[in-house]
Amino acid sequence: MRLAATLVLLVVVVGSAVAVSYSKHNSRRLFIQLQALQRERDQLNIEWGRLQLEQAAWATHGRIERIARERLEMRMPTQSDVVILSLDSQ
Repeated sequence: MRLAATLVLLVVVVGSAVAVSYSKHNSRRLFIQLQALQRERDQLNIEWGRLQLEQAAWATHGRIERIARERLEMRMPTQSDVVILSLDSQ
């Protein structure tokens, strides 16, 4: 009877050791994966900041006005070109 109890306890202890080892391994694997994802997040945030700066540079008022003048041959309307429409129902 005592031998059977000892064998059961031995199996339980070995099983517990294997479970702890597996749990620790899984925890380390997930931590490494978390660190990789955090690095990727940081890189994407840096790229997002660069893209926002680039968009701001491309969308400046002076640049848009210059392109409208040079490429599209647009100009500011003169006072005689402006027509004001009234929506009064009189």
